[in-house]
Amino acid sequence: MRIALYVHCYYPEHFYGTESYTRTLAREMSRLGHEPVVVTATFPGEPEQKEFIERYAIDGVPVIRLDRNAQPNTSIRDTYDLPKLETIHRQILGEIRPDIVHVCHLLNHTSALLDTTRRMGLPTVATFTDFFGFCFNNKLNAVDGSLCKGPSRSRSNCIACCYFPADGGPPDMRHRFARAVVPPLVSTFPQLAPRTWRGAIADLKARPGHLASVYRTYAAALTPTRFLMNSYRSSGMNVPLELSRFGIDIDRAAKPPGPDGVTRLGFVGQLAHHKGLHLLLAALRQVGGEGVSLDIYGDETMDPAYAAHIRSLSEGLPVAFRGTFPLERTAEVLRGMDALVIPSTWVENSPLILLQALATHTPVLVSDVEGMSEFVEEERNGFSFAKGSVPSLADRLARFAREPGLARAMSLLTHYDRSSRDMAMDVVDFYGRTGARAAGAQKDVRDDGRRA
Repeated sequence: MRIALYVHCYYPEHFYGTESYTRTLAREMSRLGHEPVVVTATFPGEPEQKEFIERYAIDGVPVIRLDRNAQPNTSIRDTYDLPKLETIHRQILGEIRPDIVHVCHLLNHTSALLDTTRRMGLPTVATFTDFFGFCFNNKLNAVDGSLCKGPSRSRSNCIACCYFPADGGPPDMRHRFARAVVPPLVSTFPQLAPRTWRGAIADLKARPGHLASVYRTYAAALTPTRFLMNSYRSSGMNVPLELSRFGIDIDRAAKPPGPDGVTRLGFVGQLAHHKGLHLLLAALRQVGGEGVSLDIYGDETMDPAYAAHIRSLSEGLPVAFRGTFPLERTAEVLRGMDALVIPSTWVENSPLILLQALATHTPVLVSDVEGMSEFVEEERNGFSFAKGSVPSLADRLARFAREPGLARAMSLLTHYDRSSRDMAMDVVDFYGRTGARAAGAQKDVRDDGRRA
């Protein structure tokens, strides 16, 4: 089977989340005897490619990368619907001649890709890894930090996310008043908005309906969590959905015992406000640092201001900054901690570091967002705590401080057995069940390529 795997970016130095999923899937499909081809893009604004289309291979899998600098976004509409891309999509798909198109992320390709596969009569499926299909910021976070229920009827909450985004700190009264009053007003009466806003407001209001319509091209889609599946169903997306957990390949050897009397906590991820490290440090200060320590793994150069803030919060606490590490050292790093903490303030969906921790018998403490908490068996392989709540997190940390043997006991019950091969086999079965249906249902072109 020849498979066109579309993903928004695919950089050798940056394989996280959706990119890592795509790489793993491509590699395993190749090992199973199939012919995957990854199609990706350079983001507009990043250094231009030498050629508009570049071809290379990663893990022996062919990669085709187009340069979106040649078709930059000039409006919000361009971020989700850019018909100018249809010509290049048709060219690339004509070259690959796939049996099935699997979209791992539509960003950079836009709905023009789905318009193209529909017109070419190509079976098309997807893996949804975030909320791109119905959420403007992809994170399902409202401007006040609460869980968003999706676009409102007036789309005023989408307008609020565009023009009044959270900046990492508490907004002042004037900002809160403006974000409460302005979005509903300009959504209802766009003529009252500044002229520079009006096109964007129209694009934001059109986005959910447009994507809901073109997503009907998908024969079906996979989701890695039940929460993501239910969120898409609640949004009104008319796409058959199936659960397919990510697979993890990592050294699953038993965790060696750590030092007596101290529970070694770890944080691995971006040093960015939405990852919640500042909350973890505040909770650690409440506990007093007795009986626990914290190793922080992350790149301090990504957001120097936040990193400096974190440094100041850690003063006087048993905290060590460990920098970054190559992916092949992940198991080693996790073996060196007794519990991993993921205090994110946004809606994570099955983050790979969570699954890697469970696979290496490392208990976890996670914010109680369903995309993570559905993996946690309370007091067996970890704990969840109220998202954004320092007292709730401090209460969980205090358990480990009071009971130095707790993490070790939980480690013996912590596991995640699903492998990349398991995941790929499920996807092959998924193709077989959905591809034939898609081939018959989607074709709306005559042999001469014109719309029927």
